Amino acid sequence: MTAPLHESSADTAVAEPEPAPSGAKKDIEGRSLGRIAWERLKRDKVALIGGAVVLFLVLAAIFAPLITSLIGQSPNERHEDLIDPLFSTPKGSFGGMSGDHLLGVEPVSGRDILARIVYGARVSILVGFLSAFVAVVIGTILGTLAGYFGGWLDTVISRIMDMLLAFPQLLFAISLISVMPNDMLGLTGTGVRLMVMILVIGFFGWPYIGRIVRGQVLSLREREYIEAARSLGAGRRYIIRRELLPNLVAPITVYTTLMIPTNILTEAALSFLGVGVKPPTASWGQMLSNAVEYYESDPMYMIIPGVAIFITVLAFNLFGDGVRDALDPKGTR
Repeated sequence: MTAPLHESSADTAVAEPEPAPSGAKKDIEGRSLGRIAWERLKRDKVALIGGAVVLFLVLAAIFAPLITSLIGQSPNERHEDLIDPLFSTPKGSFGGMSGDHLLGVEPVSGRDILARIVYGARVSILVGFLSAFVAVVIGTILGTLAGYFGGWLDTVISRIMDMLLAFPQLLFAISLISVMPNDMLGLTGTGVRLMVMILVIGFFGWPYIGRIVRGQVLSLREREYIEAARSLGAGRRYIIRRELLPNLVAPITVYTTLMIPTNILTEAALSFLGVGVKPPTASWGQMLSNAVEYYESDPMYMIIPGVAIFITVLAFNLFGDGVRDALDPKGTR
């Protein structure tokens, strides 16, 4: 008998598939638009620096009482012993800068400038953000209605936008604040002025964002997914809330970050002209207005609030540009 034939192991071996690498799933993992935009923004170092400065200013405004307690100064505490009685200017160099008063003191009153700068940030940030919020709410609602429904409604809203854009906002704010009573809706003094500034700046700012929203809606309402929603029986309210508004988040976010510094400058201009907040409430524009009389004898009193406004507006603009590039990389500056 012949021995049984044994097949070669090479002939019978079956190649087993190699196990997929553990990181393969991560390689094909989808990314949301928000994550993609964040990764683009992280690569823009200038925008991140601007965002960090903005965050620092917001935190400084929120925790102003804590900061002033740490430095041992109050925004309204007077130090007249630090003032030259002959010239009414701070004693010492650079506006009276010292270990106790890091940015010096004000002429005449001797109030600590650092404490007033920190409290002045509260006014600027509050007016900048809340007036932008008012403008975004009104502009988004009316811009969406004008773009989606069209017809006579679009004509009426567009003409209102044109009229408000041609209206002298600053002069109207000056005249309105000048005649407002000191007691209204439970607010008094500075509260009334802040409320009026927020409403006026926001009301005259909404046409800018309203035009952007209207243009976006005119484009979006002709897209295939909007037609598909209509064909499936979706109502107008559903389409606006679920299909249009989510696609308006990016342009609204971009324009809001660029609107806030403009509002801060408007508030500073109103305070500089004497129709903003009144003393003893601190405001950067008010400090600049008071510094005009002492720009030769005490230039630091003018430079410090001016630099504060410059850094704030520049930081918001840099961050806003970075957000715009991250959300719309194909756009041009």
